[in-house]
Amino acid sequence: MIEITDLQKIGIGLAGFGISFLFLGMLLLFDTGLLAIGNILFISGLGCVIGVERTLRFFFQRHKVKGTTAFFGGIFFVLLGFPIIGMIIECYGFFALFSGFFPVAINFLGRVPVLGSFFNLPFMQQIVQKLGGDGNRTTV
Repeated sequence: MIEITDLQKIGIGLAGFGISFLFLGMLLLFDTGLLAIGNILFISGLGCVIGVERTLRFFFQRHKVKGTTAFFGGIFFVLLGFPIIGMIIECYGFFALFSGFFPVAINFLGRVPVLGSFFNLPFMQQIVQKLGGDGNRTTV
């Protein structure tokens, strides 16, 4: 079993609150304050969960420059007071940065009892296969 430190538990809470604030900010017609707080909480939570050094290494890899620029540029636009433009740019950056994790997440969610049944519905199989990549590939 993997041990989770207290700092990682705090980071999970911060990231969870960050995602919640981002969701509320979009739900309440792109409220700039909620989106800004959500961005700050999510980034700080990520730093607590995986560590500051690994977070900086993740964001500033050479092949992730476009995603990092878009993600932080979107945050900058939200802080300037242009929440819709900022969230569009930030979403692009998020997908560019975290697209490598999507196959792992989709394959994991496909093994969860209720979601696995949902993912096996005929109309969802094409979407899951497109997002999840090759299902026959072995992961180590």
